[in-house]
Amino acid sequence: MRATDSMLTAYVAEIEEKQQLIDTLVETAQKEGRDLDPKELELAERARDRINVCNTNMIPLEESRKISIDSAERIAEIAKHMAAVDKEKPAEIEYRSAGQYVLDYWKGSLGASEAMQRLDTYNRAAAHQTTADNPGLLPTPIVEPVINFIDTARPITTWLGPRQIPSNSWTRPKVTQHTNVAVQPTGEKNELVSQKMTISKTAVTAQTYGGYVNVSRQDIDWSTPSIMDLVITDLAAQYGSTTEAALGTALVAGATAGTTIPTGAPTAAALAGALWAATATVYSTTKGQGRVAFFISPDMLGLWGQLFAPVNPVTAQSAGFEAANFGSGLMGAISGIPTYMSAGLAAGTNLVISSAAVEVYEDRIGSLQVVEPSVLGVQVAYAGYYTWWIADAGGVVKIVKTP
Repeated sequence: MRATDSMLTAYVAEIEEKQQLIDTLVETAQKEGRDLDPKELELAERARDRINVCNTNMIPLEESRKISIDSAERIAEIAKHMAAVDKEKPAEIEYRSAGQYVLDYWKGSLGASEAMQRLDTYNRAAAHQTTADNPGLLPTPIVEPVINFIDTARPITTWLGPRQIPSNSWTRPKVTQHTNVAVQPTGEKNELVSQKMTISKTAVTAQTYGGYVNVSRQDIDWSTPSIMDLVITDLAAQYGSTTEAALGTALVAGATAGTTIPTGAPTAAALAGALWAATATVYSTTKGQGRVAFFISPDMLGLWGQLFAPVNPVTAQSAGFEAANFGSGLMGAISGIPTYMSAGLAAGTNLVISSAAVEVYEDRIGSLQVVEPSVLGVQVAYAGYYTWWIADAGGVVKIVKTP
């Protein structure tokens, strides 16, 4: 590959990588139902500016490459005419006997041009050039994008809707005893029932989640695609994955035990019955406040998906799930209850949750950078404050399936 082609390829690859970064930032913000934060806007602007620089630098290289291509085409046309002149010249000579070779050798010594041409072709030793002879000229191309398997979606967090963290710690009030109303005892002037209202408070403390990487200046300047953008994007993805998993662990630990589906192959009726029973428990706790949804871990798709396939009789309780449409997020609905899959839930998890029973708080810091001149490095971190509060364990019900 020519040096010009290599540089044009590098510019095109970098433009694609920068555009992919912008798309990733926008997609993450859309999934979380928010605008781009200042740090993400800064990354997007840097990527946009670099795309403009790449496009500007490509213009003279493209013109030079076009001139080179035009010249090559002209040389090819001239070569056709030259080949027509030499069309009688044999590409390969094979003598049938030593006598025939000696005869041409004698004719050539007398000045016969045809004999001399045949001898020259026969004695010419062609040197075969292969890629093994010039490894220093063979570049190793990088085919983008970089493969990075990580689930950045946060279905539970997004569904609950993170609230702004007010401080490092705060309290949440909850009514623990209501007033009372009853029928007046028989007869006028009899005393009515009386009961005071009691309100407790629960302390909630923000937790800090984050991580950092120290990247050398050389790695930043020479890597293609840019290692800095990849590191920041991966840190943001890990932040999302870790916070979702922490919330999932807390919900499982604090959940109320629901129906246990017995060992063996379950039926759709058994699963739907467990879901209805869990919903009844949630209602008894929250008195119908909030929204209700069903969250399952990835491995539970094999349990619920098979029994609620999109090919059902008219009495089916679900429109059905399709295995091809998998991924974290909304999968479908069973008996009208939206069903989500979250990679943040441990294997074997089935949770029915009321939005009135759980609150999530978050204040995302985003990326931070500091230069280390003494070692030519840039230390980049990504962090945020994140926590949750379970108002009542009865609003989170766990359905258990025994093996």
